[in-house]
Amino acid sequence: MTALRVTPAHREGRDRLYVSLPDGRNVAWFDRDTGRISLVANEHRDGVLAALAPYVTGDFTIGPPPVPTSADLARLSLHPDDDLAPNRSGESLLTELDRSPAPAGRFRQDPRLAQLDADRLLGDALERLESVGWRVLHSVPLPGADRIDHLLLGPAGALAVHTLPARKQRVRVADPMVRAGRGQPVPLLRTTRRRAERASLALTAAVRPVLAVVGAARLDVLPTPPDVRILRETEAPALARLGGVLKPADIEALYATARDRRTWLRA
Repeated sequence: MTALRVTPAHREGRDRLYVSLPDGRNVAWFDRDTGRISLVANEHRDGVLAALAPYVTGDFTIGPPPVPTSADLARLSLHPDDDLAPNRSGESLLTELDRSPAPAGRFRQDPRLAQLDADRLLGDALERLESVGWRVLHSVPLPGADRIDHLLLGPAGALAVHTLPARKQRVRVADPMVRAGRGQPVPLLRTTRRRAERASLALTAAVRPVLAVVGAARLDVLPTPPDVRILRETEAPALARLGGVLKPADIEALYATARDRRTWLRA
């Protein structure tokens, strides 16, 4: 019997085990979340079951791969240059810093570095939501050199998240003004709302604004805005408890649209 190799992979928010021939061709994969073995080549059925035996526990189903959905077909036809899914947290900042590095020997840190650190910390917390049915895109570009720091798509709908770095600072929110530490108040909630509005236009779907305050020593919000969700980075896991808006198929369809860079040209 031809030796088969089992390789774990986390792709598209799915935890899978791929079974491949020595030449690298996949003949099956096991989806841990659904308990289904998708068999590409039926002649390798016995070998696939033997290879997966140490990893598969409990009940499972086996059969041919599911018919691709419209979202799957859109993803497969997407050119790599137009795919936003590989974007890292702070992708646009990384590009900007590469073109124009932070000055050396300055007493004051380049604010872009603080923003990058906050984006990464928050991005890691948001990506953990993928295990409960959410999708996340980072650094979504908008016309006019603007961006959405993080776009969340999940059971509770679509959320456009604006990151505010505030390490060890007191943050005071008085709609629409936000003040971090001793800095001047800025109309940050206005910006957060505007980005969500642009996302709604691009996706033709409701997108709610979120302001995520990262690393603050204290957060005061008076009064609480009725339309903008304000949270700390430590409260990101609580989003997993929200739901009742989108079904899994709707989430995947919206994600397929959102990950296409061309979608945002109309924002």
